[in-house]
Amino acid sequence: MRAVEELQALQDERKKADPQKAEAIDQFLIKLRSLGSGEAAFTFVLDDPAGNSFIENPHAPSSDALLSVSFYERTSEQQAALGFLVDPPTGESGGPLQNASTVEANSGGLPKVPHGSVGAVAGRRAIAQGNPDEIAAALCRYTAPEEVDTLPSTCGACGAACVTRFFATKIPYFREVIVMAASCDLCGYCNSELKPGGEIPAKGKKITLHVQNVKDLSRDVIKSDSAAVKVPELELELSMGTLGGIVTTVEGLIVKICEALERVHGFQLGDSTNEWKKKKWDDFQQRLSKLLSLQEPWTLIIDDALAASFVAPATDLIEDDSQLLIEDYERSWEQNEELGLNDMDTSSADIAYNMTSTE
Repeated sequence: MRAVEELQALQDERKKADPQKAEAIDQFLIKLRSLGSGEAAFTFVLDDPAGNSFIENPHAPSSDALLSVSFYERTSEQQAALGFLVDPPTGESGGPLQNASTVEANSGGLPKVPHGSVGAVAGRRAIAQGNPDEIAAALCRYTAPEEVDTLPSTCGACGAACVTRFFATKIPYFREVIVMAASCDLCGYCNSELKPGGEIPAKGKKITLHVQNVKDLSRDVIKSDSAAVKVPELELELSMGTLGGIVTTVEGLIVKICEALERVHGFQLGDSTNEWKKKKWDDFQQRLSKLLSLQEPWTLIIDDALAASFVAPATDLIEDDSQLLIEDYERSWEQNEELGLNDMDTSSADIAYNMTSTE
């Protein structure tokens, strides 16, 4: 409706200067008014390279079938338009500036090590740039990284060149995973990710955990960025890609989900919020507290089309854990399309591999 007002404001002048264009705008205004009054259905796309825009979900914390949110990496042009650093800074001589973290400290006189470089020497600390306590404690209890490798990367915040460290490890009852961590010496941005390793499984996996006691809350959980999460008792459903790939526990996963919901919908809880919306969030918080305090049993469902998620069993054999149900299923065409598998052609690589193996 604001667009209608802005266009309508200069219509009298347009009719005098260009009657044909003014007539076309009048027709367009009729269409805009029909959309603004809800008489016609339409698609509204909001693209924000800064990531600071928001469209309300009236069903929050439940999902909205009409609303979808996707994230993407900014291009160099978008980085520059937002005022972020695109190319590494250069000195007067044309060479790269010396990073401040490598310069000897004025106070102590001891040289500072570039942020995160300790991980190249000490493998267990290489993944500590994202969340050291959570990732290291959860993964290293299974196996310590054999070798930490590095690859050149770009900072997701300022666009400067940085280094990403990664290692592969095998988790019992699960599969090989790759832990990746990056840190920027220039702006201090840190990020950590968990990626599945190996081939793409032929089937998806659905994990159902019936939470009944305190030990269930402390079960290790790996949620990949391709997993959807459901808690039927809370009417809570997270689509694929929400929160990315994380390593945590059952309790930690639920808490992270709720923190993300409050962060996204936080301004809806202010003084100007309608009472029914406040009551809805208060009821959600009360039900969440009951679940985490185990006043009643509840169910955690992780549906991963790439079978890259994991919930630790409470017994030595997964088959003996009566509270944990793991089901394999055939992916639908829509799921393969969303994951880009329908267009994937590996025939050339298969031929080259077969020729190499036969030689």
